[in-house]
Amino acid sequence: MEAVEWNRLDPEEKKKQLYLKQKDLLDTFLIHHAISQAQYNKSLGDLREKMGISEKDKVRA
Repeated sequence: MEAVEWNRLDPEEKKKQLYLKQKDLLDTFLIHHAISQAQYNKSLGDLREKMGISEKDKVRA
């Protein structure tokens, strides 16, 4: 996402985009076996907690 686009987003949308970027990174690590499923689950749970996103929330790109 370019800086101009980023600056136009409201804080909630920025939070959503940051979450998606971090989740994609975790997904990549898991796919390439850089982390275990247990590590993925822990990290994703920590990410959701820190960002205030519940597991029920459906955050999509």
